[in-house]
Amino acid sequence: MVSTPDEHQTYGGPATHDVTNQAPPLTPYDASDDTALLEGLRREGAGWAEEDLRRLGRQAGSAQAQEWADLANRHEPELRTHDRYGNRVDEVEFHPGWHHLMRTAIAEGLAASPWADDRPGAHVARTAGGLVWGHTEAGHGCPTSMTYAAVPALRRQPELAKLYEPLLTSREYDPVLREPTQKRGLLAGMGMTEKQGGSDVRANTTTATPTAEPGLYTLRGHKWFTSAPMCDVFLVLAQAPGGLSCFLVPRVLPDGTRNTFRIQRLKDKLGNRSNASSEPEFDGTVAWLVGPEGQGVKTIIEMVNCTRLDCVMMSAALMRKTLVEAGHHARHRSAFGARLVDQPLMRNVLADLALESEAATTLTLRLAGAADRAIRGDEGEAAFRRIATAVGKYWVTKRGPAFTAEALECLGGNGYVEDSGMPRHYREAPLLSIWEGSGNVNALDVLRALSREGGTAEALFGELALARGADARLDAAVARLRTGLSQASQTTARRLVEQTALTLQASLLVRHAPPAVADAFCATRLGGDWGHSFGTLPEAAGLAAIVERALPGGCRDAGTG
Repeated sequence: MVSTPDEHQTYGGPATHDVTNQAPPLTPYDASDDTALLEGLRREGAGWAEEDLRRLGRQAGSAQAQEWADLANRHEPELRTHDRYGNRVDEVEFHPGWHHLMRTAIAEGLAASPWADDRPGAHVARTAGGLVWGHTEAGHGCPTSMTYAAVPALRRQPELAKLYEPLLTSREYDPVLREPTQKRGLLAGMGMTEKQGGSDVRANTTTATPTAEPGLYTLRGHKWFTSAPMCDVFLVLAQAPGGLSCFLVPRVLPDGTRNTFRIQRLKDKLGNRSNASSEPEFDGTVAWLVGPEGQGVKTIIEMVNCTRLDCVMMSAALMRKTLVEAGHHARHRSAFGARLVDQPLMRNVLADLALESEAATTLTLRLAGAADRAIRGDEGEAAFRRIATAVGKYWVTKRGPAFTAEALECLGGNGYVEDSGMPRHYREAPLLSIWEGSGNVNALDVLRALSREGGTAEALFGELALARGADARLDAAVARLRTGLSQASQTTARRLVEQTALTLQASLLVRHAPPAVADAFCATRLGGDWGHSFGTLPEAAGLAAIVERALPGGCRDAGTG
């Protein structure tokens, strides 16, 4: 009998091309299905936001939101310097996916709306929302973060805050450039770094010349890294006659004309490619002074605290997202006669990643709680926030690249292809340790806070004392930390900050996590029973319990070993 061609065809291809042993799509899933996240939300005073967080989690894990994220990164922003008639417009065009992500983030309160919310825990709820919505993509988190951080800096100039703050705290996304007070909502950006790049903002060469109108200046200079150039207003550092000062630069002036904001080019970046980062040139650019002349750094310091917390938050979100992807793959993929998740060595890797992820999430929410209470006047929490945010910024963002690489490797070759989404997460991870001060800058800032700002060391050790006596390895680590702080120097700064971060994370897990999680973290990160890569937990660690706690419902079922 002669067969017809159709008998050996499946979906246009030969039967031998049937796909087997591949994980099904993860989406849809619930990005808020994270026990450590929900426990931290309640513990830090924002349990009232849980229903909204769960709704946002389902949306973040939906096929639609994941597609928006993919499209916003595949179709990168494009610079349009002139219109068809030759007029200078300096606009950046984004894919609709970007606008969908932005509209959702702002409507869900992930920009500046907590500053207009009197409920205790409002800033914690925003951070938890960022941990969940961060499962989509990171680029659009840049303008929402800068908008959030701009409000406390702008309050240094009350008349400007009165004008702009109600629009910055709006939950409406209005992306068209026009006179700010005629819009339904505003976004804020920053222009700190000079043309030569680097973190030494005091080396600023942009000049600010006073006009005849009090508080009004014109700027001349060139900024090296100004992200989200389609924001409505920017906080910019420039040299005024009285020294380095902070200024508000609107893209559109009160009379409706375009301010001089010449975008020279968009950056060709390693990651964060959905977000436009630009080099703007100022030449007679109109700006309003924010805070006194000569106090530019002091004016923006609260802004730095906010954006550093967001760097920690986004690193923790990336860890969680890639862990979920790795766990989903391991649950559905088989090798050597068993599912990957049931193979002891893979389970060790997943459990080790789960420890790192939970420690990052727990610390992030503790920092958010400190920020919320500090904003409301708690001086002890303000001192703790000052030291712990810099510590968290250094350590959690440093762990991000290694973590995402290991999670990608859990997928093997499947994780190395762009379709998996893992390469995008991997490229994103290093940004968060660079933005708002690289590792050395944050390590030195920790030393500065300890030596110059009273109460920071006391606040740190007061926090650690809450877990005293619960674990001998933690008690020993706290003792070592006291000795290390007394001998701190620039040369040893990184080691000291690392030790501080691990001790702080361990203390939080000892107090709040299940015994299996806390014991494994203390044994490895403090007790030395650990290798130099993920997947080297000791034989006695409760691997199955750790994995079971970490993976969301769709990825759970860690096996019995």
